Amino acid sequence: MLTPYGHDNAFLMLGIGACLLLLALTPMGVVLQVIFIALGLLVIGFTMWFFRDAERPLLSEAMSDPSLIMAPADGQVVNVDAVAHSPELGCPAVQISIFLSPVNLHVNRYPASGTIVDARYIPGAYLMAFNPKSSTENERSLFVLETPFGRISYQQITGFLARRIVYDTKSGDSVTVGKRFGMMKFGSRMDVVVPATADVLVRPGQKVVSAHTILARLKGKGA
Repeated sequence: MLTPYGHDNAFLMLGIGACLLLLALTPMGVVLQVIFIALGLLVIGFTMWFFRDAERPLLSEAMSDPSLIMAPADGQVVNVDAVAHSPELGCPAVQISIFLSPVNLHVNRYPASGTIVDARYIPGAYLMAFNPKSSTENERSLFVLETPFGRISYQQITGFLARRIVYDTKSGDSVTVGKRFGMMKFGSRMDVVVPATADVLVRPGQKVVSAHTILARLKGKGA
């Protein structure tokens, strides 16, 4: 199943793949036919894989414990960094950065339940997504979420290949952990910022799965 967040790009790419296969039916040499068939199948196969929308049941523990912050994206943790002061949270914080390669599932899910108090698009550069500067210099979308256990923030960040961010979240929305909210196209990065008082449960190099891997446990006002 293709994600609705990628229908525009996916249908275009599927059309290109189909055209390549049709070209292979026209009179030409065997070598060219093989090349066009291979390219067409490659484009179609990559499109179906990249824009897939797999079902991802929420971890049962997260259903009963609203203090848990879940991974909003599949990928690999590349950084867990202390932040002296987060302007969105208004306190010292920890930033957890997840890098998504082109083969990861790119549909994003809410990391916690609560109310969106800020949602905005920020234009910027297109540094490699694993570059630490991409968190502050790249094109991105920033969300601030008020949970029963305190405030967190998270960002969808473009990379060198990822040039488009899609989301359907706005300020004032009540959101539910594990539900889909958007996607980043063609390799990217997701940052999650939690208060420094939180227990961070992942480390650099660790693989994470959206709606299934616990990133942190908050120790805020709901504790």
